[in-house]
Amino acid sequence: ERSLPMCLAFVECLFDNSKVIIYFTADGRVDFRELVKDLVKKFHMRVEMRQIGVRHQAKMVGGLGACGRQICCASFLSDFEPVSIRMAKEQNLSLNPSKISGMCGRLMCCLTYEYAYYEKVKKDIPKIGKRVTTAHGEGKVIRQNILRKTLTITLDSGEEIETPYEDLIKDERRSKDRRKE
Repeated sequence: ERSLPMCLAFVECLFDNSKVIIYFTADGRVDFRELVKDLVKKFHMRVEMRQIGVRHQAKMVGGLGACGRQICCASFLSDFEPVSIRMAKEQNLSLNPSKISGMCGRLMCCLTYEYAYYEKVKKDIPKIGKRVTTAHGEGKVIRQNILRKTLTITLDSGEEIETPYEDLIKDERRSKDRRKE
C-alpha cells in the first residue's frame, strides 16, 4: 500500500502478544514510521522493525546450499567473514557468479574455508607454465591439483603425466640461478 522499497524477511511475535518484530531487507535506509503507525492500529500491539542484511536473511530462512547440505550460515556460522572474488580465483574455481554465489546472492561463505590452505600450498609449488624435472624427464606444468597435491606436466616428449609435488626432482642449477637474480 505504501510502496516502500523493502522486502519482508521474517516476522516474530512474542508469546504474550505484546510485541511483533518485523525483519526486512532493503538496499538503503527506509522511513517506515507511517507503516509502523498503521500496523500498531491494526494489530493493537507494539511493532518493532529491524533491517537485516541478505546474509542474515538467509540465516533466518535456511535452506540447502549447492553442496546439498544445510547452508553454513543457518547451521553453524555465527559471524560473517568478508569473502572476495580473489578467494575463488586462488582456488581455481569457475568465476561464473551463479556457481560461486550463495542463496543470499553474495559470494558463498565456504570460499573462505580452504583459502588459507590454497594460499600456503601455492607458494611452495611450481606455477603453471614453469619448467620442471621429473623422473620421466623435463616438462612444463599445465595444471595444479592442490587438494590431491599433484601437478599435470607435459613432458618434452609430448607425453602428459600427473605426478605428486614431492616427486619433482630438485634441480640445483635452477636454485643457483634464482639466487643470482
